[in-house]
Amino acid sequence: MSENTASAQARELEKVVTKKRGSKKDVSSDPSLNMDELRDLAALVDEHALTDFEFENENIRVRMSKVRSQPVVQHAAPAYAAAPATAPTVRTDVEAAATAPAASADEDLFKITSPIVGTFYRSPGPDKDAYVKEGSTVSPETVVCIVEAMKLMNEIQAETSGEVVKVYVENGQPVEYGQPLFGIRK
Repeated sequence: MSENTASAQARELEKVVTKKRGSKKDVSSDPSLNMDELRDLAALVDEHALTDFEFENENIRVRMSKVRSQPVVQHAAPAYAAAPATAPTVRTDVEAAATAPAASADEDLFKITSPIVGTFYRSPGPDKDAYVKEGSTVSPETVVCIVEAMKLMNEIQAETSGEVVKVYVENGQPVEYGQPLFGIRK
């Protein structure tokens, strides 16, 4: 996008905010935008198909950024890209038969899930051994991994006794709340 086009769009967006407030003086005397003005600003950014937008005056700075989602890649024996979340998935009989035993084997496992959104780490440091591996025996107090959230390292405990038979997440991978991390056979 050329600088002239971006500048023109920024001026247009500033005019919308100015119209909402009544005059340009109101914009500089009031240091904030209300939610309606932010929604209007977001709608204009979306309407002009901008991926990044930044507005700043002496009292306020607003930055909006639109991130496109990346396709999900499934890490299984038959490696292939998974369909986007919005598209229905069609499985053949061969794929269904291959995943059926794995699904039933996972059903009898106790799953240690992530209590927060963050980044999964199997060891206390890059040069350290993993807390647990497949085949390790754990007790309820055993630390099995770390989930980093906002630069805080949160130790995750097993919460049960048993053997680690499945590690669902790769080291350094982002995890969601409730996402399975480990499968434990009691």
